[in-house]
Amino acid sequence: MKITSVDVFLLNCGTDSWRPIVCRVNTDEGISGYGEASVGFDTGAPAAYAMIADVAPLVIGMDAMAHEAVWDKLYRTTFWAQAGGTILFSAISAIDTALWDIKGKALGVPLYKLLGGKTNETLRCYASQLQFGWGNNMGKAVTDEELVDACQKAVSEGFDAVKINFITFDDEGGRVGFLRGPLTPGVRKMIERRVSAVRNAVGPDVDIIVENHARTDAVSAVEMCRLLEPYHIMFIEEAATPLYPPTMKVIRQGTTIPLAGGERIFSRWSFLNFFKEDTIQIAQPDIGTCGGVSEAKKICDMAHAFDTGVQIHVCGSPISIAASLHLEASIPNFVIHEHHVINRARMNIDLGVYDHAPVNGRIAPPDLPGLGQELSEKAIREASAHCVVTG
Repeated sequence: MKITSVDVFLLNCGTDSWRPIVCRVNTDEGISGYGEASVGFDTGAPAAYAMIADVAPLVIGMDAMAHEAVWDKLYRTTFWAQAGGTILFSAISAIDTALWDIKGKALGVPLYKLLGGKTNETLRCYASQLQFGWGNNMGKAVTDEELVDACQKAVSEGFDAVKINFITFDDEGGRVGFLRGPLTPGVRKMIERRVSAVRNAVGPDVDIIVENHARTDAVSAVEMCRLLEPYHIMFIEEAATPLYPPTMKVIRQGTTIPLAGGERIFSRWSFLNFFKEDTIQIAQPDIGTCGGVSEAKKICDMAHAFDTGVQIHVCGSPISIAASLHLEASIPNFVIHEHHVINRARMNIDLGVYDHAPVNGRIAPPDLPGLGQELSEKAIREASAHCVVTG
């Protein structure tokens, strides 16, 4: 089965802050597969769209079932890929994931069966990024009351874990920015007041995950972690820069809270540096940036060897969501699944044919062949940009 062409879509959700990038790899047997470059939020989407189109000629004519050969060619012959850059790795990720979708469709089995079968029948989920509320569109939860309301809504839907970035917005709704060095008394008071309000509202039986988006350095991260320790935090995500393991080691030595990270770490080689020093206890590779399903599976298996848990990072279209569910269902070191607030927005739901949503805080991977998800006709028709690469 030969690859004949690659469609690349820059999807249109009506806002520059959410522009998912999806490719469709087509074959001479009429089977097509989807994959996503998960840089659709913030900056980078147009670059990823162009990058997929730029590297796609390298795979035309190759065997669509030979995902390892395709991955290695994209990694070894593009020169910049071996540096682990975000945009190039997101392009490799999209093409690789599409090949796994093709393989599942060709064999008539869901992706999780190709990855070894289920070790988890259903997946525990957490409600993610509640500083943006928990409605049907992303907003702002700034006051203690707004954060509590978002958490209580999620808990009422069956979630027993929530994730919040307590330092995204200040008390007036402005952006806090990067925190360097010791925390100011005002910031300390704001963090402790907010997390205390949430803990008191949800009680002891709901896990709280703290998101930092690497907006703290080692000093401010350790200080923040010590403030959080009395509130029984499940883990803290991206406590500092994701590029330098020694910084994470300093934080690890300064707190009892488990550290998580990985959405901005690419390839097995980069993750290895964190695993060797036990600087993260929960690895969070993103299938749409770390190298696709092939690379994410290697990272998960390597994490298992280091007794490290895995939560796939997923903030993308329904294509990324489906891919993450299959991989998490198949790995024994799965911890919890991320259900992002963007998944509740109609603009994102409508990009897919199916709406894979948790029920009572749990979710299972699709049982359809391949990913079990397709781009909707509406998403394709309304795409901001679409190109077809044939060679």
